[in-house]
Amino acid sequence: MPGERKFKLRRLDETRWEIPMVGGMRVPGLIFSDSSLLPDIEKDNSCEQVYNVAHMPGIVSNSIALPDIHWGYGFPIGGVAAFDLDQGVVSPGGVGYDINCGVRLATTGLAREDVIPRIKDLVDSLYSAIPSGLGSTGKIRLNRKALSEVVLSGAGWAIKQGMGDGSDLEHIEDHGRVTGAESKSISDRAFERGKDQLGTLGSGNHFVEIGFIDEIFESEVAESWGLFPGQVTLMIHSGSRGFGYQVCDEFLARMIKNMAKEKIELPDRQLACTRINSPQGKEYLSAMAGAANFAFANRQILMNLAKEVWERSMGLSPRELRLHLLYDVSHNIAKIEDHIVNGKQVKLCVHRKGATRALPPFHPLLPQRYLKSGQPVLIPGDMGRCSFILVGAEGAMSQTFGSACHGAGRVLSRNEALKRTKGRFIEQELQDHNIYARSAGRKTMREEFPEAYKDVSSVVEVVHKAGLARKVACIKPMGVIKG
Repeated sequence: MPGERKFKLRRLDETRWEIPMVGGMRVPGLIFSDSSLLPDIEKDNSCEQVYNVAHMPGIVSNSIALPDIHWGYGFPIGGVAAFDLDQGVVSPGGVGYDINCGVRLATTGLAREDVIPRIKDLVDSLYSAIPSGLGSTGKIRLNRKALSEVVLSGAGWAIKQGMGDGSDLEHIEDHGRVTGAESKSISDRAFERGKDQLGTLGSGNHFVEIGFIDEIFESEVAESWGLFPGQVTLMIHSGSRGFGYQVCDEFLARMIKNMAKEKIELPDRQLACTRINSPQGKEYLSAMAGAANFAFANRQILMNLAKEVWERSMGLSPRELRLHLLYDVSHNIAKIEDHIVNGKQVKLCVHRKGATRALPPFHPLLPQRYLKSGQPVLIPGDMGRCSFILVGAEGAMSQTFGSACHGAGRVLSRNEALKRTKGRFIEQELQDHNIYARSAGRKTMREEFPEAYKDVSSVVEVVHKAGLARKVACIKPMGVIKG
């Protein structure tokens, strides 16, 4: 529970609340929420974390939280902060332990009625083929030299190995490869942890989900993206596994020790950071880029695994399945980007921790396919309700450095979720709602039961009303594999 606060929230409008500058804050805090979501946001210390981040050197405009905000390490999950390159800092806590945890969504040529009779067999086959759970390992085992190629090439490495099509790269943020990665910045321990984890799902809230498009909100955008009512989809949520965790953990430890030398004083040691242009800052960014590329390769491999299993399980040819990548987005990342601040274009280091980039139409970083519409923004919900496809809007550039929410956001801790579900059989509850689910353990299903999360429809509605991204389609789950 939060302690006594040093600030009071001030309502700005229907979707925004401000933490006015007090004490050592360098910028105000800006929280996107409506009245219905605010009580859950105020239950934990995430608002205090927004306040703490506002103290960091070189922060620009606001310390921002999106409506899926909840407590995290240092920065809140659902937080965005941008820093000036000259005086600003980079912080591993502003990226997170699971570097480039993200979501990819693929569409199929199948309709819901084609899959519903076979959903149990399909999910069982996917569960058998895709390693999941804590510490899970896969069939791909690489030495340091080969893994260094993954670090440098990202999703392109997997495609060169025959796992996907070259056109996929046009549908991945940063074309599936963050520039600036250097394998020499990454420790032997990180390489050791990552050597057999490509093509694995991981644990916790990571998932593979078979769903269908239940509702379309913007028919013109949906049609241009090839979406139709009842269309079956594949959504994958995973990241950089133990490889990225190790990168984050090691740099956090080093930066905590180095803070005094740089004369950086902050209200929370979990905000450990270093100047962006310092040798250590540059080293972290290059290691983080490498872990991000590992994650891009991992999701590319997972999608290819799912495609192969799906075709075998249902006896479909590639032409019949027509599995095509719509988009792949990062959730946990720090990037050097161009933004307009006070009427001037400047380069900033934008931290998105549990936040999705949401580029509007005609943004220069968009691939040709999405230039007129804007970027697909993928917002997964819990495994019992729904997920959303949105499209980036201009309001994101003026308010959140081109960012939107990344999901529903937890409302219960894992321990609280276990208490609430004592004696319950979550798999059967989901099946009663025509959702077939598998996981590495009953404990995971209880920790991830739907009510552990905010209602993603409410979260997305705030983002939509605030003009950060617009609703395009809603997806309902049919089958889920949980880590």
